[in-house]
Amino acid sequence: MIAVGCDHAAVNLKNTIIAHIKERGYEVKDFGCFDSTSVDYPDYASQVALSVVKGECDKGILICGTGIGMSIAANKFKGIRCAHCADTFSARATRQHNDANVLALGERVTGTGLALDIVDVFLDTPFSGELRHIRRLEKIAKIENENFR
Repeated sequence: MIAVGCDHAAVNLKNTIIAHIKERGYEVKDFGCFDSTSVDYPDYASQVALSVVKGECDKGILICGTGIGMSIAANKFKGIRCAHCADTFSARATRQHNDANVLALGERVTGTGLALDIVDVFLDTPFSGELRHIRRLEKIAKIENENFR
């Protein structure tokens, strides 16, 4: 299952992404928001991140105006590796190298067609499992364990 959340600046792209990934056969948990009434993006990033951390959802997709705020908020959760991507190369690399489990996008800066391509690459690309990447992820986990209180 894929967790999806957005703020008021990204409702249109969120709905398009949800329809797209459902067409691809994914189950989706839509955490909102559901209209253009102003909301605070950390509230939605938190819900998506927690659903991934708890194992209720396999991956998450967060969308706001730029994708930056959502990625910052999601990365405050131990075990979340949220990547803000604006191109397919980065989406592929973050899955292969970082085993990213949450994708952040910006509706105001990424066109719909490109955003859907990024989502597809993110969902379709497996983690490489190479030892050098595992070693680096273990170091990230150590940093989390030492610094998250």
